[in-house]
Amino acid sequence: MALICACSPQDEKEKYQSSRSNVAEVKSQVKEIDTGDVLIGNHSRMYLSSKHLIIADHNAHDKAIHLFDKHDFHPIASVGTIGQGPREITILGAICVDELKNKLYVTDHGKQKIFSYDVDSIITMPDTYIHQTKARIKSNQFPSNPIYISDTLSYGRVIAPTSPSTFDQMIGKWNMMTGELHTIGEKHPEVKNKRSLIDVSLEKGIIVEVYINHDLMNISDLDGNVQCYIYGPDWGQQGLETFEDVMITPNHILSTYSGGLWGRGRTEKIHVFDLKGNYQKTLNIGYNMLDCNYDKTHHRLYMVFDDEIQFGYLDLKDII
Repeated sequence: MALICACSPQDEKEKYQSSRSNVAEVKSQVKEIDTGDVLIGNHSRMYLSSKHLIIADHNAHDKAIHLFDKHDFHPIASVGTIGQGPREITILGAICVDELKNKLYVTDHGKQKIFSYDVDSIITMPDTYIHQTKARIKSNQFPSNPIYISDTLSYGRVIAPTSPSTFDQMIGKWNMMTGELHTIGEKHPEVKNKRSLIDVSLEKGIIVEVYINHDLMNISDLDGNVQCYIYGPDWGQQGLETFEDVMITPNHILSTYSGGLWGRGRTEKIHVFDLKGNYQKTLNIGYNMLDCNYDKTHHRLYMVFDDEIQFGYLDLKDII
């Protein structure tokens, strides 16, 4: 497999971008997704498979995981009862999609387990299906928002609690079968209390990490060796919300961005970079995004909003 380096030898290790002002207004092109009779709370996340749009409702009082057809958005099934029982989910975490086995791996932070849901069985018997335990997670160091590659390799943020209210964070590789967890990457010398998000592309051979409290992005190889840091116009400013999501597409890096004061900002923008981190344009979505996910099947963005509409999508064909 050929790898594309994030920064070639002649590229600088640090890139400073003083302006990101090439803005395209795309609100009128965002199409609403109607979930029909399926009521979903205002704290939800989206996940994608080749066939399905999966919405995780973190405020659910009954079923928390909802499957929709990705083409016409009709509801297919709802599973994952919230509760303390042995067949229930206590505290819903992230969902990983295993396309090869057609399964969903659902983290329960309350029970410190990852449950396995067979998608075909969910569809045929949603009311009686019983999930299986896929893996266990440790309380002293565990992967957060893992990106599933295989049973023996997932990438993700590694969370190591340092007190009841504080934690350290690194990038890590995790073997779901053995529980083995290795941290990779390096700490930026000027970043304290690191809080970041990542995406991984095996095809491109890169990990992209964005920081949620600094205007900073770094591109690394698959072992976490930083190839370049990208500093934006808000670098050095304190108390800002910055990047919120990051997605690697075949030709671009996309990342949602706020730029507002911490806790009071609106995330309406998506910055578009090439695969070396060079800024290209900004998409002004016009709605406050809570979550964003890239669909390579349709070259489309799916989004969760805290705004006039709750869910929507944006076709990127004529935009990037």
